[in-house]
Amino acid sequence: MKLTQILGLIVVFFMGLIFGSNYFSNETYTDSQVVDEEDSSSVTDSNNRNIAPVKVVSSIEELTINLFENAAPSVAYITTKGVKRDYWSRTAYEVESGSGSGFVWDTQGHIVTNYHVVKEGEIYEVTLGDQSVWDAKLIGYEPRKDLAVLKINAPSDQLKPIPVGSSFDLKVGQSVYAIGNPFGLDQTLTTGVISALGREIESLARIPIRDVIQTDAAINPGNSGGPLLDSSGRLVGVNTAIYSPSGASAGIGFSIPVDIVNWVVPDLVEYGEVRRPVLGIELVHGQYVQRWEMEGAMILSVSPKSGAEAAGLIPLQQSNTGKITYGDLIVGVQDREVKDNNDLILALENYEPGDTVSLKLIRAKEELVQDVVLGSSF
Repeated sequence: MKLTQILGLIVVFFMGLIFGSNYFSNETYTDSQVVDEEDSSSVTDSNNRNIAPVKVVSSIEELTINLFENAAPSVAYITTKGVKRDYWSRTAYEVESGSGSGFVWDTQGHIVTNYHVVKEGEIYEVTLGDQSVWDAKLIGYEPRKDLAVLKINAPSDQLKPIPVGSSFDLKVGQSVYAIGNPFGLDQTLTTGVISALGREIESLARIPIRDVIQTDAAINPGNSGGPLLDSSGRLVGVNTAIYSPSGASAGIGFSIPVDIVNWVVPDLVEYGEVRRPVLGIELVHGQYVQRWEMEGAMILSVSPKSGAEAAGLIPLQQSNTGKITYGDLIVGVQDREVKDNNDLILALENYEPGDTVSLKLIRAKEELVQDVVLGSSF
């Protein structure tokens, strides 16, 4: 074989190696490859087809995923059953009467939910996030706030209490997350924002509730009693109702503020009912007081035959033309300063029904002190 032929064969051999390696490098991609998102549009194969980069989870998605994974073990599915008796045999049997959501309050097995979820039941079952099912006992309820507490005898290591936040400082537009069991579909997450504050609604239990949170996070039948969380995964409300002609979420849902939950539930756990000292007043939502550039707890209404009425406290008034006359602004209880509604609630927790407290008020820009005898919330 001539030298020129030998050299030609060598050239062909190396050219084959070069083109072969380019072909396989253009056609073969593994899961371990990472493609810069900014350059992904310029990556093509030998047929000039775009190669999609490896899927990347955004930081916002990562936060939502972590929130759900942390909160889901605290959310429970509640089934209520009634007892019916066969007309002919008189044999008693259980029938499901409803279902809803709830959440773990503490490691003693207390589960918080809506009153309307459990009010038709005689037998209760709680399914925890690990899918374990427990018989439950209804230990207390407050129809006026649509709240109830069940008790299960689960080991403490299977119970993950939900972190509790606050609601007095919530803002319209703030992101919120609802977890529950809509239509019996367990562990469902929906997201949205707070769309309004200070609403008054009639719950599904036909009980008027004031100062509720309005959200556009989807709340469907079965979500009732489930938690509404802020972006830190803290409880800010208990989902209680929807506004919808069809019964499904239409973009408006309502939640009981956690500040109400926080003083109702401890009494339900201890007494089975709410036993708190009260002034006999309803308060203006704190957001409006802040908007008016005031600091304190303003009286919205005064209950008949209450200590507040006997002391002559004055509520907010609105004329037929819409003109507002401010009510008494409570700025202190005894020696404790009151900057908002939550401060007033916490201050009253130090007293018992029947005690007399001195309120520091601002009325028509004048400061005064008024003694009030506390009544009982029950």
